[in-house]
Amino acid sequence: MSLRVVPAALVAALLVATSTAFVVTEKLKLTRNPIVGPTVENKVFSPVCDCSTGSAVIRFRLRRADRVSVSIIDRSGDVVRELARDRAQGRAPVSYVWDGRDTEGRVVAEGTYRPRVHLDDERRTIVMPNPIRVDTTPPRVITFTARPLEISPDRDGRFDRAKIRYRVSERAVVELYVDGTRALRKLGTRPAGTMDWFGIAGGEPLPQGVFTLRLVARDLAGNLGPRSGSRTVRIRFLALGRDRIVVRPGQRFAILAISQARTLRWRLGDRSGASRPGTVRLVAPAQHGRYVLRVRANGHVERAVVIVRKPAP
Repeated sequence: MSLRVVPAALVAALLVATSTAFVVTEKLKLTRNPIVGPTVENKVFSPVCDCSTGSAVIRFRLRRADRVSVSIIDRSGDVVRELARDRAQGRAPVSYVWDGRDTEGRVVAEGTYRPRVHLDDERRTIVMPNPIRVDTTPPRVITFTARPLEISPDRDGRFDRAKIRYRVSERAVVELYVDGTRALRKLGTRPAGTMDWFGIAGGEPLPQGVFTLRLVARDLAGNLGPRSGSRTVRIRFLALGRDRIVVRPGQRFAILAISQARTLRWRLGDRSGASRPGTVRLVAPAQHGRYVLRVRANGHVERAVVIVRKPAP
């Protein structure tokens, strides 16, 4: 055989192979996918979260009844878990649950996986276009501030709220806890944001006092992070500097009234008046006896006892 004949024969073989491959490819393009409506519930999940997103649910249906095998493969195409084998399926929707573990029952490494379906009758193996991400790392609260440190949530528009600012290590739902009771849940999952706290926890307004605030974050996979460090905020509507005052009849005296309200109202005996927060200056009743000083600020009342002594003989 001539040496020139060999290259010609090789070229002809290559042309035939190329044509055959083209025909097969075009045929596959025209062939409808035997799997219809492939979906994955919980595309990002944590097999260790003990929550509603602790597994992925794979769903699809077949155009025709077949015997199927469903597996989970990693990025390199290796099978990490076989979910079902040779189960006869009709055209009804089917579902398979993957708990994020391999064939040995061990939690798989964090990463992206895909469902793979083999059809016996069709003699086809199809990798579903639905990535599943396994995430076992809980989120962390990186920064957390609360300002101002004292609020007066009496709805007068003055110091009614504390502004919570935070940043977490990944996209997550952030919740505010006050003395261990959930107070707020931030809508959305942005890794940085703000919340306004109006002195409510567990759905109830809180009384005056000092409260400890902490944040908790739960990521998209369901991992619950540790509670953040604490911040303290005081709720104060009105406070008097003392609760007992001893004076002589008609004597002038002063009492400290701390409040964020614009105006205070007071009553002592048969007299009443208004004052700005701070030092309230009053005159004792002319008759000796025991009186109650009532100071009101936006509906909140504090009391102090005023003892008017008898004049010295």
